[in-house]
Amino acid sequence: MSVTIESAVDAFLLALRAKSQRTRGTYKTGLNRFVAWIGGDRIVQNLEQNVLEQFYLDLIDSFGRDRQSTINTYLASVRAFLRHCMREGYIDGGLLERALEMLRAVRDKPAYRTPRVDDGLALIVDYVKNDLPKLVAETDNPDYRLRVRRDRALLLVLFCTGMRRDEVARLNRNDVDDGRANQALITGKGNRERVVFFDDDTRESIRAYVDARSDVYTPLFIRHRGTPRNPGRSGEKLRLTPQAIWKLVKGHAGTVGVAATTHDFRHLKATTLLNRGANLSEVQDILGHASPDTTKRIYAHYETGKLREVFDRYSQSVEDAAKRARRQAASTSQA
Repeated sequence: MSVTIESAVDAFLLALRAKSQRTRGTYKTGLNRFVAWIGGDRIVQNLEQNVLEQFYLDLIDSFGRDRQSTINTYLASVRAFLRHCMREGYIDGGLLERALEMLRAVRDKPAYRTPRVDDGLALIVDYVKNDLPKLVAETDNPDYRLRVRRDRALLLVLFCTGMRRDEVARLNRNDVDDGRANQALITGKGNRERVVFFDDDTRESIRAYVDARSDVYTPLFIRHRGTPRNPGRSGEKLRLTPQAIWKLVKGHAGTVGVAATTHDFRHLKATTLLNRGANLSEVQDILGHASPDTTKRIYAHYETGKLREVFDRYSQSVEDAAKRARRQAASTSQA
């Protein structure tokens, strides 16, 4: 039975309904571009082995070589779609493998820029932790005081753990035992579980924030502006979104005069651990990277630095090597 690209894409997107809304949206965007390029009435069984190669080259023509992130996202959507078609029996595994091989032959390898970590990130956290509470201590606005306590706890969580903003947004009070737990099991990117750890300052700030609240809502970080009319079940409609957390960080960063985003705290955590002796596999586990290759590509320069230290410490000069050779020769001749 012949199946059109359009109907196969619809079936694939329907099969993704258990995925997050963001994941479904990302796949849909990429596949909409693919359908517009190839034609929705094309028959899946008639796809040629150069389909990924030609789609990639079209994306390069449209977006340019500098938009690799967008291009990679679109390609990932189409690869996942083709695997779905293989599972459904529309195409065989040999065609998919040849298509991937032809894509690899023409595709630029993704470039990972070395993260630039601004030392001023610590100033943002210091401001929210130590300076801002003093400034609002005398305010008569209880919501404002709650927002300051919340922001203090949230910035310390980002600084301490290196969590993604989506992961922070999903935190619930029982995950952290209202600030009494020194670690939490979270579900991160790709629905992978990992443990994150909290230091004493972060736990204290979470406890202070939760203790100041008069609600029993489930989310850890919520909005505080007047009496909520429709908080939703267990306060879910009050939960801070990832975008709200991003804006919150940008706002405090602007006050301090530092250019920063939530993800910069993740880079800061990684570079701090590496600079203090952690190895790449340990950083991978703490950050929740699915593959060690990801950690290595982004932070490989730190591993190179360690190799240089070993090289300088244990290498020998020509003179030292010659002295050793002479001693061995003399020892042999005496024997």
